[in-house]
Amino acid sequence: MIIKGPYPEVSIPNTALTPFVLHRAKELANKPALIDGPTGRTLTYAQLADSISIVAHNLSQRGFKKGDVFGILSPNCPEYAIAFHAIATLGGIVTTINPLYTKHEIAHQLKDSGARFLVTVPACAEKAGEVQKAGIEELFVFGSAEGATSFDSLLVDNGRAEQVEIDPLEDLVALPYSSGTTGLPKGVMLTHHNLVANIRQMEGLRYFSEADTLICVLPLFHIYGLVVVLNMGLYSGSTIVTMPRFDLESFLKAVQDYEVTLAHLVPPIVLGLSKHPVVDNYKLPKLKTIFSGAAPLGEELTRACMERIGCIIRQGYGMTETSPVTHSSPAPPQVTKFGSVGVAAPNTECKIIDLETGEPLGPGQRGEVCVRGPQVMKGYLNRPDATAETIDPEGWLHTGDIGYADEDGHFYIVDRAKELIKYKGFQVPPAELEAVLLSHPAVADAAVIPYPDDEAGEVPKGIIVLRQPAEAEEILQFVAERVAPHKRIRYIEFAEKIPKSPSGKILRRVLVEMEKGKLAAT
Repeated sequence: MIIKGPYPEVSIPNTALTPFVLHRAKELANKPALIDGPTGRTLTYAQLADSISIVAHNLSQRGFKKGDVFGILSPNCPEYAIAFHAIATLGGIVTTINPLYTKHEIAHQLKDSGARFLVTVPACAEKAGEVQKAGIEELFVFGSAEGATSFDSLLVDNGRAEQVEIDPLEDLVALPYSSGTTGLPKGVMLTHHNLVANIRQMEGLRYFSEADTLICVLPLFHIYGLVVVLNMGLYSGSTIVTMPRFDLESFLKAVQDYEVTLAHLVPPIVLGLSKHPVVDNYKLPKLKTIFSGAAPLGEELTRACMERIGCIIRQGYGMTETSPVTHSSPAPPQVTKFGSVGVAAPNTECKIIDLETGEPLGPGQRGEVCVRGPQVMKGYLNRPDATAETIDPEGWLHTGDIGYADEDGHFYIVDRAKELIKYKGFQVPPAELEAVLLSHPAVADAAVIPYPDDEAGEVPKGIIVLRQPAEAEEILQFVAERVAPHKRIRYIEFAEKIPKSPSGKILRRVLVEMEKGKLAAT
């Protein structure tokens, strides 16, 4: 049974991403496009378009060309948008990197993606400088740092570059990294057509308009921030306030001072808005809509936040592999069902299949959510095996999420067949943490499972078999030194053995069920 949403299909132009996103830059020339939240520094639409063209020209003079990969390792700032679109103008590919990654994680992504250049911020420059062994030819920095070329030098007007000719259906523009349904992070190949399609699909969902002021507190290295907030915002002619990191008071002050009308958030932030006493210190009358994504948001929390803030909340669903939006709560006056991730986006087909047989299921029946549409990635970089495991021959992307659709075509996500842990909306692959644990001399075997957490949703918990005596705190510290903060293991339990299948695969769901039983008994 194939399920579609209530919205009419949208047309998708055969175009490069940057001219599509900036199609109103001349018309809105003097309107603020990007505002740096902490400082108020502003770029108008005309200044943004000019800066992109100038930086593209200067990068081309350095030999950067179509098909080359450029890494961005930075918190949110207006220059992020300039760099991204300058690279896209030249037909280059942007690989977005979490600035909290360790030098090992950064080096892996740079090597795997084949990046030639990297831009970062002074706070990350030392860490980034150490990874030049990964083949980086030149390191740029927003600001200044020893051993790096200032990004400002690329903003000197030595000429302008036009959009190079590209094949939107084939040529990549973004290469974010995702663990997919399982395993270690892999490069997600997103074409110009993928992102243009998803922006048009969001337009069909009636996301927002040029009258909106958005706050971009979600990181731009994450597909949610990059496409849904930044690129959709610029396409719509909105003003976007960028925040380099999330801090509740700074966020509230920015929403108040810049009169933000629409905030794209994740459930842990919605929780803070619902319960934290500091919220009462700020006036947020302009905030009309919160859009929550990256992890499920329950009905109780939805209603509590709406009542306290006095706004509506829409929820969405998607993956890095789908550019990212596949579902959204419908816009008023259509009916929103709280706790649901909404209906299918325009031009998107969905089905629920039986996990064992692969057969399609009907309304109310739980199975794996599968999607098909123009926003589905081209595949995983250099991983045809992983691509084939995720996208079947008929073009269906198997999400690895368990859910159901009701009689009205509203979807609910209830569990994950895939093994990923979702910490504040970020993916934490257990296999990656298990590999780190197994490198500790005292660890004979290990498994990592999700552990429920009120603020984060889930945190990693390690189940460990020791080969020699060791303290839990020592192992926790060992892992913390080797992974980004959101991946840190928070709890450890020592065990005599790890349950495995005859082929040696960790029976993670057995461990998860055992953990649920323990929690229920407490």
